[in-house]
Amino acid sequence: MEQPVTLGRVTRSSGEEPEVLEALVGEALTARVTLDDRGTVTGWNAGAERLLGYPAGRMTGRRAADLLAEPIPVRGGMPALAGLPRWNGDVELRHRDGRKVTVRILAHHREPGTGAPAWLIVSALTGGQPRPGLDDALVSWSFAQSPCCALALYDTRLRLRRANADMERSVALTEAEMRGLRVSEIVDDDAGARAERSMARVLRTGEPQYEENYLRAPGEDHEHAWSVFMSALRDPEGTIQGVCLSAHDTTEQFRARQRLQLIAEAGRRIGGTLDVTRTAQELADVTVPVLADFVSVDLLAELDDLHEPPAHAVPADGPLLLRRVALRSVIPGAPEAVGAVGRVESYPEGSAPFESLRTGRPAVHAVTDAAIAGWLAHDPARAARARAFGVHSVMTVPLAARGTTLGVAFFVRNRTPEAFGHDDEILAGELAARAAVSIDNARRYTRERATAVTLQRSLLPQRLPRQAAVEVASRYLPAGAHAGVGGDWFDVIPLSGARVALVVGDVVGHGLHASATMGRLRTAVRTLADIDLPCDELLTHLDDLVARLNTEEEAGAEPTAPAETPGPAQALGHPEPAGYPETSADVGATCLYAVYDPVSRRCCFAGAGHPVPALVSPDGTVELVGLPAAPPLGVGGLPYEATEVEIPEGSVLALYTNGLVENRDRDIDAGVHRLREALARPAPSLDALCDTVLADLLPRRPADDVALLIARTRALDSEHVATWAVPADPSAVAQTRKDVVAQLDRWGLSDAVFVTELVVSELVTNAIRHAEPPIQLRLIHDTTLICEVSDGGNTAPHLRRARSYDEGGRGLLLVAQLTERWGTRQGATGKTIWAEQSLSLQ
Repeated sequence: MEQPVTLGRVTRSSGEEPEVLEALVGEALTARVTLDDRGTVTGWNAGAERLLGYPAGRMTGRRAADLLAEPIPVRGGMPALAGLPRWNGDVELRHRDGRKVTVRILAHHREPGTGAPAWLIVSALTGGQPRPGLDDALVSWSFAQSPCCALALYDTRLRLRRANADMERSVALTEAEMRGLRVSEIVDDDAGARAERSMARVLRTGEPQYEENYLRAPGEDHEHAWSVFMSALRDPEGTIQGVCLSAHDTTEQFRARQRLQLIAEAGRRIGGTLDVTRTAQELADVTVPVLADFVSVDLLAELDDLHEPPAHAVPADGPLLLRRVALRSVIPGAPEAVGAVGRVESYPEGSAPFESLRTGRPAVHAVTDAAIAGWLAHDPARAARARAFGVHSVMTVPLAARGTTLGVAFFVRNRTPEAFGHDDEILAGELAARAAVSIDNARRYTRERATAVTLQRSLLPQRLPRQAAVEVASRYLPAGAHAGVGGDWFDVIPLSGARVALVVGDVVGHGLHASATMGRLRTAVRTLADIDLPCDELLTHLDDLVARLNTEEEAGAEPTAPAETPGPAQALGHPEPAGYPETSADVGATCLYAVYDPVSRRCCFAGAGHPVPALVSPDGTVELVGLPAAPPLGVGGLPYEATEVEIPEGSVLALYTNGLVENRDRDIDAGVHRLREALARPAPSLDALCDTVLADLLPRRPADDVALLIARTRALDSEHVATWAVPADPSAVAQTRKDVVAQLDRWGLSDAVFVTELVVSELVTNAIRHAEPPIQLRLIHDTTLICEVSDGGNTAPHLRRARSYDEGGRGLLLVAQLTERWGTRQGATGKTIWAEQSLSLQ
C-alpha cells in the first residue's frame, strides 16, 4: 500500500513522487545532455534548448563535438570518452544564432553495462536569480536551526557571540543568556575548562582541536557524550577573528561502544578460574559501576551440596532459597542493604527473583513495583536501608546454563539517576549468560575435583602406623584448581626386625586415572615390602608391574577414540583443565624407596627417576643423599641400584615429590636449594618443619600435587639387642634356650619365657637341620619381642599342616599360632626367619 508523502503543504501518494519532484526542482533550470560512447547526443532537455537554442529534435543523433566553438576548451579540456569517471570545466559552445557561449559543465561517465547513456553532461542555468539577500539569510538560518550539531561562535576574547538552537538545548540556556560569557563560565565543569584551553590553542596556532566531554544538562537524568571540534574563523585576509565550537551528541554511539567494551571485558575477566564464588564475584566486579551501582549474585542453596541440581529448580509455589555468593557496590557499606555474602534468602512467589527464574527472562522493576516492594515489606529494616541509599531501579537476571538453573543476579541503581532500560536488560542478559556458563563449569569441576580428592585421600594412609624406628610427619597437598588432583603418594611400612620402609611416589598426570593408578602402585609396594624384598629388587618388580599396566591399557584402548562429551571448559572453546579424567593410556611413575634399620642405624635407598632425599644431621647440616641415576618406572632398560648410608641417631630424612621443588617459575636446582635452607631452620616439631617447608617453597595454589614425608631416626640401645652365634650342632639348642631365658630375665620379660623358648627351639633346630652355617640368633626388645634366626641357606621354609602319621612338620604351625606374626627375608648371603610377639599380651 502506498504511503503518503508530505512536501511542504502538499500531500501526494508515493506513486506520484517523480511528478512532484519535477515540479519542485524545476527541470528547465539545468541543461541536461546525454551521449553514447561515440559522443552522439542521445538526450536533450528543455534546459539545453534554452541554453543553446537547439530543439531536442534537431540535436538527437548529432555529434556533440559539432557544438564546440573551438577545438580546444577555454579551460581544462574535454576528456576522452573513457577513463575518468567525472570531468568538470569550462567549454566554449556555439549558440544556434552563431554567437559563442562559455558554459561551465559537469560530465559523469557511466560504466558499460549499466543500461544508461555513456555520458551525462549537466550545466546550471544562471538566468533565474534568487531574491536579494537570500543566500545570507540561508546561512544565518542554517546556523541557528541546524539539527546536526550544537554550534557556538566565540570572538578572540573567547566570549560567546552566537549559539544555535541545539547549543541552547544542550546547556539549557538561551543565546541571549550566554552572550559575552566564556565557555568555562557557561559550563561550570572540568569539561568547560578543557574546551577553553583548546580554544586558546586554536587562536595561538590556528590548528583545529578535538575534545571528548561527558556532561549532564540541567533537568536531565543521564550524561551525554559529546565530540567537540574547535576551529579558527578567518577573514578574507586570513586573520583569525574568532573560534567556532561544534559539539556532536555521540551518546548513543558512546553507549554502544561502552556495551561492546563491557562484553569484551567480561569475556576477558569472567571465568578465568574454575571457582564458583570467584566467578560470581568477577561478574559483579565487571558490571560495577559501568552497568549498575550495586550487584549481587545469588545461587540456589541446593548447589551447596555439590550434587547435580534439578533442571528446573524453581518450586511451583515458593519459597525460593538462594545463597548470596558475591557483592559489589560503588558505595562502601551499601551491601548491607540487601544482606552480606553467605546469607540465605527466601524469596516468595511473585517476588522479582522468583519470577525471573520461573520465566527464564530478565526483568526491570522500579523499587515501587509489587515484585520489589512486596519482598522489601518482609524486612522493614532492609526496606529502610534501601530508601536511605536511594535505590530506585532494580533488574533481576536469571543464571542458567545447559538447561540447569543456577541462580539470579541483582542489578541495582541508586546513585545513577537513570533507570534501567531495554538496552541494559539485553546487555545484562548477555553478561549473565556468559557468567552462568563459567559458573556451571566451575560447579561441575568442583564436584568432579572433590570426587578425585576424596578418592586420592582415601588411597593415602589415613594414619601412620606405630613403629619405633622413626618419628614421622607428612603432608599431602592436591594441586590448584586448574591442575587437578594428581597421583602423588607416600607411605610408612613397618618391616621385620624393627625396621621401617619410607616410600614416596609420583604418578604422571592428573585426575581420577592418576589417582587410581597411584592406589594400585601403593598397594603393590606394600605387598612387595611385606615379603621383605631388598630395595633395588622391589623397584624392579614395581617397574615390571608398571610395564604390564601400560600393556593392558594399550590393549584395551580403542585405535581411534570416539569424540567425548566436552568438559565444562571445552564447552566454551577453552582447553580442558587438568583434573578431568586423562585420555592417555600411558602409565608412568617415579618412586623412592628407603628402609631404615634402627639396630644398625643404616638406611638403604633406591630410586626410580625420583628426586633424591635430603638428610639433616643432628648438627643441622643438610646434605642430599647421592643415588645412582635410574629411569622412571615403566621405562625399563636400566637396572635399579641401592645405596646404603649410615645415619646418626636423631637425623632427619626428607622425602618429597617434584611438585615441592619444581614449577614453571623455578627450576629444580633452585627449588632444592630453598628446600635445604628450609630444612636447616630450627623447628619445635616435625609437623612444624613440614609447615615451614611448604610455606617457603609453595605458592598459594601449587600447579602440581605435593607429597612430603619427614622422618627423624631413632636407634635401639645396644642393651635391647642380644646376639648369639649358634654352632651347627643339635646339642647347641639346649644352651641357646638357656641363654635366651637369662636374657629375658635381664629384660624383665619372664612372662615371655615359655613362648620364646618354644620359638627359639623350633627356629634354631630347623636351621641346624635344614640350612647351612653360619647360624645366628638375635633377640630385639622393642615395642614387641622379635626373635630372628639367620643362616647361610637360600631355601625358605613354608607353613604346612602335618598329617596324623607324620613325625614332624608341626613346628612352624606352632610358631605361627604362638606369635603375632612371622616371616622370612632374604639377605645378601642367606636368609632370616623371624617371629614377633606382642608384649602387651604377655
